[in-house]
Amino acid sequence: MTAAALAGDQWANLQGAALLGTDRRPLPEPGTPLAESVDRTDPATALLDLAALAAVRRRAGALPAPAVDAPAPAPDDTRPALPEPAARRLAVLLGTRGGHGSTANLAELLPQWLAAARARGYRPPPALVPALLDTARARSELRGDAVTLAGPLGRWLAPQNPDWRYVTRTAADHDDLDRPGELLWQEGLFAERVTHLTRLRRTDPAAGLALLASTWPTERAEDRVLFLDALQDGLSAADEEFLEAALGDRSKNVRATAAELLSTLPGSALAARMADRARAAVRFADGRLRITPPDACDAAMQRDGIPVKSPTGRGERAWWFGEVAAAAPLALWTADTGLTPDRLLAVPTVDADGGGGAEWAEDLREAWARAAVRQQNADWARALLGAPPRPGRESRTPGAPAKLLAVLSPAERAAWTAAFVQTHGLGDAFQLLGACATPWTPPLSTAVVAALKRAAELGSYPWSHSGVLGMTERALAPETAPAVEALAADTSPDTAWSDTFTRLAGTLRFRQAMLAELAG
Repeated sequence: MTAAALAGDQWANLQGAALLGTDRRPLPEPGTPLAESVDRTDPATALLDLAALAAVRRRAGALPAPAVDAPAPAPDDTRPALPEPAARRLAVLLGTRGGHGSTANLAELLPQWLAAARARGYRPPPALVPALLDTARARSELRGDAVTLAGPLGRWLAPQNPDWRYVTRTAADHDDLDRPGELLWQEGLFAERVTHLTRLRRTDPAAGLALLASTWPTERAEDRVLFLDALQDGLSAADEEFLEAALGDRSKNVRATAAELLSTLPGSALAARMADRARAAVRFADGRLRITPPDACDAAMQRDGIPVKSPTGRGERAWWFGEVAAAAPLALWTADTGLTPDRLLAVPTVDADGGGGAEWAEDLREAWARAAVRQQNADWARALLGAPPRPGRESRTPGAPAKLLAVLSPAERAAWTAAFVQTHGLGDAFQLLGACATPWTPPLSTAVVAALKRAAELGSYPWSHSGVLGMTERALAPETAPAVEALAADTSPDTAWSDTFTRLAGTLRFRQAMLAELAG
């Protein structure tokens, strides 16, 4: 037996004695002069001594492993380097140096920093790329920006660490969408496939549709729904044939999604069918809108995505009427009546017998609101929103105002929301603020700071506005930092608002500095 085999047997015998106990498995006989010198009076102690000697012997006799070929160097990255101050700021945001005493919420600011750096086309210091990839591994929402920022070095490093496998499946700005996309579509995780399809639809809608069609019959029903949602980007008449076929899908959710997408295409066959049904349900005569809701939901209506049973608990006829009106082209109403959206909203509504139609009016307004969002019609959204309601008056805006706001231009959204906040404060403003582009405009930022001041003066608690406060850290214009610092100085230091304003001011100063550094 060779010395190596003998040493291996002795190590195995020591392991057996350790597992079973020295009273059941005797210690192995000495195999070396050093082992013969071990005192065996106490078997347990002797076992540890023998194990120590055997471990040293095994390590001392280890042979070097064969040399491996060094990988080829990473490709050159020709992008401009991050300015030095911005590089130091990135190290703080990634937690690799200092910054732990900052009052800013660094986790909230990292996405904004990455998006700004990506937009300027910088490359990071090589030493920070591993930390960047580690951070993005734990936060999937950062991966697109992080992989793009990491650049060629990040893709070169990814195969060296199993934790960075996501890098090869994450599309970056410089990727060839055809080659990697096919592999990602076939082998990627579901979320990665949806992201890839969405991105491809933004650049090449036809290629995105072809990719989805290639695997459509084999996809799960719940996945088909979300894949259809991705077709919203770049949606056009070229998608109509595929969506018409999806109206016959075995999943009712797929059918409903396909119908909703087709209803956003004014020239689609489904939109024309819905327009005919809407004309039968609503007739403009004698300065009034006469409502005759459908009597039944026939097979053709069901194929066009209208469920027989209302999932909301409303009456069936009201449900069918709302679904038809929401899917009809908005141009139908103005063309058939000759009225603008503002004037149509003021037209009284009656039922087919000429009686009161207040409930039908609300149903119709809510359907028009859904149609305005689907068809991205700013004129109708503007008319339906109207002016922000005055204090003490309930808003008559149908549907979800935030969704209607999203149809308007960023400037209009900010102006409408600023007026709402000035009048109503922050209690019902969370979704409206979320619909506004960031950073918020100076007038909207000023209105929000003034509303925070009023909330503090009225004695409310900061946590009652936690959602809005979290948003302000990311969205308030950094120029409002002096006003927030003044609030912190004027607030009693023994209140929760003092800490809140101090933290918010610190975050705004941090954002102001980091954006200035990225501007070079």
